[in-house]
Amino acid sequence: MTSAPLHMEIEKEARTHQDSLTKPRGALGRLEDVACWFAARQGKVTPDPLKAHIAVFAADHGVVEEGVSAYPSVVTGEMVKNFARGGAAINVLARQCGASLSVVDVGVIPDLSNIEGIEHQKVRKGTANLLREAAMTPAECEAAISIGRSVAMRAIAAGSNLLIAGDMGIGNTTASACIICSCTGASPEMVVGFGTGIEHAARRHKIDVVKGALARVAGRPKSELLQHLGGLEIAAMAGFYLQAAESGVPVVIDGFIASAAALAARIIDPAASDWMLASHTSHENGHTLALAELGLSALIDFEMRLGEGSGAALIVPLLQSAIALHNGMATFESAGVTDKDG
Repeated sequence: MTSAPLHMEIEKEARTHQDSLTKPRGALGRLEDVACWFAARQGKVTPDPLKAHIAVFAADHGVVEEGVSAYPSVVTGEMVKNFARGGAAINVLARQCGASLSVVDVGVIPDLSNIEGIEHQKVRKGTANLLREAAMTPAECEAAISIGRSVAMRAIAAGSNLLIAGDMGIGNTTASACIICSCTGASPEMVVGFGTGIEHAARRHKIDVVKGALARVAGRPKSELLQHLGGLEIAAMAGFYLQAAESGVPVVIDGFIASAAALAARIIDPAASDWMLASHTSHENGHTLALAELGLSALIDFEMRLGEGSGAALIVPLLQSAIALHNGMATFESAGVTDKDG
């Protein structure tokens, strides 16, 4: 399957409508562009208000054994429990912006099957160590992608017209750095950041781990990068994005891990990025490089690096405002206001 086509004629009509509103043309800046962007994807000159669904995908990473994270793997499972209890940042932001929220265990090491509020779809208990071997088998990678697709399909069937993927997985900035380096050609020194708060010496070690992983897969086709260098939650996020694009539903891309998943999705379907809107510029190194590779430009920069889908959820009210202004303002003609060309 391939991404749904855009409605470019509708976007032109939306731009004409935007220019007729009672304000100087361009006075609302990128809010005008956002409204017309949604018009092209909904196929409506005046787009419907947004009904967002956030899916947080969680999994552990074998590369943690290389000492690349400030936190142990046990934190992944503990945070998933926190999501289920409603106590994490993404829970607060989902409530604030009126989004529905699902938490999906794709590959957390502990057994969480007795915890309510979690979708239990574990493919395996964490990936293998990507420095030394493929993170997943081809079948495991495909299974994780399929899980992401199914979560997106259910959200769309329930009425969501905007999707956000969040992540939880200690070690996933290392996997994401590997993917971003592979897709952009940037060096690990340019891409690797401080993750959950490692020190400078640990960052240098993390750079070496990424270099080693990239050397291990040198010469392999890009179609194998996700399987070799990714994570179960990253693969699920890629599947989530792919299904959204195929179903004609926009997605808001969060930060560093989300952009790596978006790059992985684009390898499978190059047109998938047409359905992506970048939310914020992560404080993590390399995120701007990933967004540039995707052809995206972030709307805000609050120096965030939390993950969970938090930056994407934060801009949902901003997106709603862009659409409300586009739909609700009077035109020069309807208001009886003289246009500059009138």
